Amino acid sequence: MPNPVIRWLCSPGARTELQFSVPTHVAHNEKVTPFLSENQDTSTETPETYVSLVKSRRLDRWLDRVVVISGSEFTYVAILIGLLVWAFLGIPFGTTDSYKIVISDAQAIINLVFDAFLMRQQFNQHDNLLMVAGSLRSRASSHKRMLGYLVEKGQLTRVDAAQFQALPSNEKADQLPREDRLTRLSSAASSSLGHIGTAVGFWCCIFIWLGFGHYCGWSSTWQLYINSATSALMVLLLAFLANTHERHSRYTAECLKSIWKADAALELHLRELSGDRVENPMIVLPERKRSGVQRAIDYYADLVGTLAGVVILVLVIIIWIICGPALHFDSSWWLLMGTYAGLVGLNDGFVLRNIFQVLGDYEDEQFIEVNREDHNTLAVVGVESLDEEQVTTQSLSYRISVRVGYFCSYQWMVVSGVVLILGLIVGASAMRWTETGQLLCNIPPSVIESFFTLILITGHNIGEAKRRVDLHNINLRRLKMISYVEQQSSNKGVFEVVEPTAKTEVDRDVSIMS
Repeated sequence: MPNPVIRWLCSPGARTELQFSVPTHVAHNEKVTPFLSENQDTSTETPETYVSLVKSRRLDRWLDRVVVISGSEFTYVAILIGLLVWAFLGIPFGTTDSYKIVISDAQAIINLVFDAFLMRQQFNQHDNLLMVAGSLRSRASSHKRMLGYLVEKGQLTRVDAAQFQALPSNEKADQLPREDRLTRLSSAASSSLGHIGTAVGFWCCIFIWLGFGHYCGWSSTWQLYINSATSALMVLLLAFLANTHERHSRYTAECLKSIWKADAALELHLRELSGDRVENPMIVLPERKRSGVQRAIDYYADLVGTLAGVVILVLVIIIWIICGPALHFDSSWWLLMGTYAGLVGLNDGFVLRNIFQVLGDYEDEQFIEVNREDHNTLAVVGVESLDEEQVTTQSLSYRISVRVGYFCSYQWMVVSGVVLILGLIVGASAMRWTETGQLLCNIPPSVIESFFTLILITGHNIGEAKRRVDLHNINLRRLKMISYVEQQSSNKGVFEVVEPTAKTEVDRDVSIMS
């Protein structure tokens, strides 16, 4: 057996296969099977109730609460007030280099903390979406089995796509919730910030700043202006992204409650008609195939997601303060903290974009499987295709955004970021870590990370649009299927309850699916 310490050190970055099933929803809750997922508590809720995954360790639950707070409206408003105070204080003090350096340090530290929060926020949503995909497939397998049994026995008759499409949504089932005004406003702002035109405008501003370099004598003051501006922009963007992400997560959870209720209602209808008592099957989500480079990126991302980076940051701040008297608390000493936070933040920016894309691609794969399972289920009753909602935004800016996002998330871009960081460290060392040398390690990371944050918002918008279309279609299929089953069974008697045996069609279908 491996040494526990070695096993613990190797655990970050692991992406093992996952197994999920939903509670079997039968009359009077005769028997239920809980959610199954490694290192998570089981749900005690009823089968028709959606609940997000609950981590077993208390520390993880506390950290998740901190992450939720970081994306709250209170935190976002506090950040906005802090930026306004910074802007007004800049009127009397903005001309001094010390003011710019201190503010840049504070902003770099805040950015580093938000990077860790965003990483954990992304992992939490990813885990819940995988659970949703696996659970929906688990119940859809049972739906398909029972529908096949009922069609074969003549309890249900086949319909074509046009007839199925014309069915009304079940009035008793909850529809997907509507966004509130703040969520719509947040979505509109996210669309504007994530537009490719905003990224182009950002680089135009950078080139204008460069154009003034010769006029300003390439001075430290000229360099600190852009460092302060991009640092403030990153604070705003990261806080906004955390708030938008948390708001959309809450909305998604509300949508899933409606889907869960409809899905469980459909299962209960079918079980009452067929007398089926076979438990919903276990769905296995296979381990992802990854290169060694991606495995290393995942390892680092997991460390950041557990907020280990924040702990390290606190230790670095303590060491930095202790070294203050030896460096006479001069401008170079002040810049040291900003340099550390800037370089680490640059790497986090590359990793965040990579992880967001990798996790998003895997989520897309799993929801494709959900859609495939749903359509296979519909085919049992004769519905071969449906006219469903699609992501229709295929404008030039959209296509460019997708291409830029893929390019920036490529694993070798993360490697190039590490090479860039090493190059900046070498350059600063050659300058003996003077003020100019440290600014070299502050400004390029600040500019690049700001750009990557804009690209991250673009990626979030694209991924959110896909997921909402998926949820809308999944919910609509279930509502119409409920209408189909109710209409078909209203004029026919309920079949005698059949306990499935090894010789029945129900059990043979289960064997095939296994």
